[in-house]
Amino acid sequence: MPTPNGHAVLSPSSSHRWLECPPSARLEQKFKDQPSEASLQGTAAHALGEHKILRALKRRSVRPVSTYDDDEMENYTDSYRDYVLEVYEQEKLSNPETNIYLEVPLDLQEYIPEGRGTSDAVIISDHCMHVIDLKYGTGVLVEAKNNPQLMIYSLGVYQRFNTLYDFDTVSMTIFQPRVDNIDTWEISVEELLTWANDILIPAARRAFAGEGEFQCGKWCQFCKAANRCRKRAEEQIKLAQADFKRPPLLSDHEVEEFLPKLNDLIKWANDLQEYALSAAVNNGKTWKGYKLVHGRSIRKYTDEGKVAEAARNAGYTDIYKKSLIGITEMEKLMGKATFKEVLGSLVIKPEGKLTLVPESDKRSAVSVTTAKDDFKPIEKEGNENE
Repeated sequence: MPTPNGHAVLSPSSSHRWLECPPSARLEQKFKDQPSEASLQGTAAHALGEHKILRALKRRSVRPVSTYDDDEMENYTDSYRDYVLEVYEQEKLSNPETNIYLEVPLDLQEYIPEGRGTSDAVIISDHCMHVIDLKYGTGVLVEAKNNPQLMIYSLGVYQRFNTLYDFDTVSMTIFQPRVDNIDTWEISVEELLTWANDILIPAARRAFAGEGEFQCGKWCQFCKAANRCRKRAEEQIKLAQADFKRPPLLSDHEVEEFLPKLNDLIKWANDLQEYALSAAVNNGKTWKGYKLVHGRSIRKYTDEGKVAEAARNAGYTDIYKKSLIGITEMEKLMGKATFKEVLGSLVIKPEGKLTLVPESDKRSAVSVTTAKDDFKPIEKEGNENE
């Protein structure tokens, strides 16, 4: 059955979660689906990107209008259009009968109970199908390899077109322009179908029935039940019970065990605080030992025009300051090509602050020597008590 707000119980976009934690799908039904600004912005970008590809293909399309339209979205959807058309033209060189389909509705019920979805861009030839997914968000870097959402979309594409095409390879691409991420992964149709039979179908049946065990992991991040999930709370409390106050007593092995779990612990604590605050502010909930207060605020002018006039009348004229606009705003003002030509030699990108990340992170590792140099203390002259 669909959720109260009309969405499927098992959506492809949340498959990374219900594949790992099957009962979470039914648990999430207890919470209202409230679209975030990021998701609404993403929807606008998808609509604009589709329009641009259709126009480039000389097909009819009315340009969508959105409150999220800006120069940034204009540039990134241009990049998305160019990439999709590049793949399409490249495939046509070896197979002139290649076809392109946009915003393809998919029937996924053979694999997922009541399953349905929409694939952003599909390019199909006799031997290969390309499934391209536009991700407009910046919060999480999305990878194509073993991406269940892309694999489910590919199964839907296969189900819809396999009687018309004899393809044997699936190419799946994540196009995430705002973080310069274009990631492609290829597998055979045989491998895809094996995954569907061995992994997807059994897990989807358990999730739809609300069966299986709750499991915590990185998939909890966008779960609607995350801030109140008992399993997640129990797992984080176990970690919190470790004696972090005396780090010298922790072995290196213990530190290595804790490091991958710290982000989840911090995220869970923030989610819990956010829930408690929201319940107090919006629903009048009172929590024993806590009260609502006004936090610190910053003074601000009620009317800058009147302030300037009053200051000038009092004899103060040096009341304005000017500063150079930021790099991003300057690039938007000039356009990328002009910005590079005029200011390219005057802009640098210094190395970012050192941070520990999992080995799966795509960024190059910094050598120990370099790291030590970065943390070398600055020698001060004079009395140490100054």
